[in-house]
This record gives sequence, C-alpha cells and structure tokens, in this order.
Amino acid sequence: MRTLLLLLAAAASLAAQKKTIFLITDAEGVGGVCRQEQTEPKDPEMRQLLTGEINAAVDGFLAGGADEVIVWDGHDGSQTLSTLTIHPKARLVMGGLGPSMLMERRFSAVAYLGQHSKANIRGGIMAHSYSSLGIQNMLLNGKPVGEIDVIAAMAGHFATPVILLTGDQAAVNELSEIVPQAEMVAVKEGIGRYTCISMSAKSAQEAIHAAARRSVAKIGVVKPYTVPGPVTLQIEYTTRNSLPVDAESRHGAEVLDDRTIRFRGKDILDVWRTYRSR
Repeated sequence: MRTLLLLLAAAASLAAQKKTIFLITDAEGVGGVCRQEQTEPKDPEMRQLLTGEINAAVDGFLAGGADEVIVWDGHDGSQTLSTLTIHPKARLVMGGLGPSMLMERRFSAVAYLGQHSKANIRGGIMAHSYSSLGIQNMLLNGKPVGEIDVIAAMAGHFATPVILLTGDQAAVNELSEIVPQAEMVAVKEGIGRYTCISMSAKSAQEAIHAAARRSVAKIGVVKPYTVPGPVTLQIEYTTRNSLPVDAESRHGAEVLDDRTIRFRGKDILDVWRTYRSR
C-alpha cells in the first residue's frame, strides 16, 4: 500500500509539473497580412502564413521544454485552421468558447500569435477591439482595451501568465505596457491601417521559433497580469449599432447613451460573463 501511495503521489507531481501552453491565434497580426481581404478565413495565402507561424511557435515551445501546446483558432468564428496542417504535436480548439476562454484549466502559460492592437491606434494594422464593424471603443476600468488586455486579465484571474506575443509593432507596444517581461516579436510595422513593412515569412517564423523557445523559461518568472475588482466594462458601439430597446433591463448594465453601455462586476470574469450574456 505504501508503494502504491508513493507511485500515485509521484504521478500527481509529474502531472502538476506538466507544461501546457495555450496559444491563441488571430490573423491581422500575421506577417505578410496587411489588407482586409487577406483576413478572410479561407484565404489560402493567409492560412499558409498563419499556419507557418503557428507551427514555428509550437516547435519553439516544445524545444524550450513545453510538454503540450493547445492552439485556439481565435479568428473570425474559428474557421481558419485545420488539423491537416497544424503541427502534429499540437491540439486544436475549434469553435467559440465561453466567457472564461478555458482559462479555468489553469494552463502553464498563455501566448498570442498573429495579434493586432486595440481600436483607434495610429499605425495599428487593421486595429480593432473584438469587432471592427460593431465596436468603436472598449474600456476596462476606464482604460481603452482590446483583446490583448482582456485575454491577459482573464488568464491572470486564473493565475496564468502571458509569456509570448507575436503581431504588429502596435500589438507589441500594447502588451509591453502590461506584461513587459513577456517575449515579443514584431513581424511587421504599421505605416497605416492597410499599409505595412513586413518581414518575410521565413524570417518571421525563425524569429517566432526563437522567441517561443525562450519564453518557456519565463514560466514562473513572469507574473500573471491582474485587474483588481470591482470591474467596469464600457462598450461604445459604432453609429450603425444603436442599443436594443431593452438594453436598460440587462442585469448589471447601465445605458449611457444610444450606443454606449457599461457593465459592472466583482471581477473580470464576472463582468465579461455579464457582457457576453446578451
């Protein structure tokens, strides 16, 4: 019995030490992608460029000591990636996720790939905050945010650090403000919304592989990014998106004007769940 208990304890210890990276992908921040039409989920060039960067990152994570990489196809309804072409040792999440974004699984670390900046950033290539057509501004505790802040805060809520971001220079600058110790790769520089100077695909992949490999060593070093509660989330929709007539009746919501609504919650998960419950 004692031997069995020791074996079970050893197995539990090994499981606890397993390093799993949750890699969240987008398309606007991929090297060589600078025009809106390139971001269509079935665009063959974009899919090839994105998959190449993903596989370089997965290779880098594994070379750096990660045991597992789970990739979430986070672009445009999760219709972009294929299990035929992603790294053979990676696993692919397809489809929409709940408000927690699976962070309750307490991954060893989170990484972004192909990330764009929040809305209204000069030089941000196709910059937007979750919806380029639907949302004008998003404020978290009064601070303008996009996917970078929200995902980092959700990961931090579950004590998970962000260790890597790849994307345009504007996205790199954005993460640098909240998680300066993370590894970052700017694969392109934005000149305008649809104009950029990009690295070649090969150079981008090499840089991403090297950064991903380095980033694994930062697990346990980089502190999770946290947003203390209580939390407010304010959404200003675009001029063609007036709030519905029953917006005032939503729990935890305050209507500020025809296009702006503010949600309140005890923490990031609570407020994001309220926002997503429409």
